[in-house]
Amino acid sequence: MRLNNTRVEGCLLNMLFLNSLEKKVGKDQVRSAQVSISESQGYWFVNWKETEEDAVFHHESWYEGISLEEMLTVFRTNIFTKQCDGFIPVFDGIIQTEAVNLESRSAQIQLLHYYSELHVNEELYEQLRQWRLKQSDLESKSPFLVATNRLLRMICTFLPHTTEELQQLPGLGANKITAYGNDLLEFTQKHERGTTFPLNWVESQVDPAKFNAWVQHEKDRKLKAEQNKRDTKRKLLEAITRGDSLDALREQTQLQRRDLLLWIEELDREGYDLEPYIERMLLDVSAEEQELAWAAFELQGDRYLKPVLQALYKQDELEAKEVDRIYEWLRVLRMKFRRVNMVRQAEAG
Repeated sequence: MRLNNTRVEGCLLNMLFLNSLEKKVGKDQVRSAQVSISESQGYWFVNWKETEEDAVFHHESWYEGISLEEMLTVFRTNIFTKQCDGFIPVFDGIIQTEAVNLESRSAQIQLLHYYSELHVNEELYEQLRQWRLKQSDLESKSPFLVATNRLLRMICTFLPHTTEELQQLPGLGANKITAYGNDLLEFTQKHERGTTFPLNWVESQVDPAKFNAWVQHEKDRKLKAEQNKRDTKRKLLEAITRGDSLDALREQTQLQRRDLLLWIEELDREGYDLEPYIERMLLDVSAEEQELAWAAFELQGDRYLKPVLQALYKQDELEAKEVDRIYEWLRVLRMKFRRVNMVRQAEAG
C-alpha cells in the first residue's frame, strides 16, 4: 500500500510499504513492531522498528541501496527471521513469507540448487562450460540442451565420482548419463571433495530464512522472464508481419542471429503462420541447394543439422564458406520440411 511522504535525516522518502507485527512475550503482553519500505531518488530503504521491554523503540536499518532485487531479498530474509522469532503480521496476506515445505521433492531440488550456487567450484565450472560448448557444437544443439548452468554448478559443487552418484543429481537422467557421464566423471574424479553422497546433509547446512528469500526471488525472476518472453514474441511477430530481415530483428531485439532463429522455431512450433516469412528468408538460397538439403533431411532425418551439412558439402568446400550462414538457412528449411511432413501425416491419418 502507498503511504504519505516522510522526511528522514533531511531526505524526502516516499514510503511504499508499511505493516505492523506483534509478538506475544507473556500471558497478557504483546511486543509490537513495524516494517517499512521507502524510496528516494532511486535509493531503497528497509527499516524495522520494535518496542523493547521498557517501551522504547529499537530501530534496525535492514537495507539502503539502489538494487530493487537486493532490497527485496534482504527484506524477505529478515522478515522471515522475525516471523520465526514469533512476530505475526497484523494485516494478513500483505507480507508473504510462507516457509517452503522442505519435505516436497521440488523443495529438495531447490535446496541443492541454492547450496551449489553458494559453494560452486568456479574453476571446474568454467572447464565444464567449455566442454559443454564444444559438445553442443558437435551435436548442433543449444548448450543448455546438453546441460543447464544449474546442473553444471551442482556437478562442480557435489563432485560425483561414480555413475551411481551422478544419478542422484536432478537433471541427469539415464540418457544424459549414457551420453555424457564418462566425460563428466573425467572432470570430477580429478578433484577431492569434503562432502558425501547421498546429499541428505544439505538441508542442515542451509539458513532457512535466506533459503526462503532465495525461493521467493526465483519465483519473481521466473515471472519476469515469462513476461520478457511474451514481450519478445510479440515484438518478433510484429516484425515478421512487416517482413523485417534477421539483421533488422537483431537490431530491434538485441538478440544474436542464432537465438533469433530459435525464437522463430518456437513460434513455428506454436502454430503461427510463418510460411511467407520462411519463403522470404530462403530467397537467397539456390533451388539446387534447397533440393539437395531436402533430400538429405529425408535420408538423415531432421533432428540434427550437421549430418545434412556434411551431405551437402565436402570439408574443403566448407572451409571457403560461411558455415554459420549455412546453418541458418538449413534451420529455416527444416521448419518448412517439418511443416510439410506434418501436413502429409495429417492427410494420411
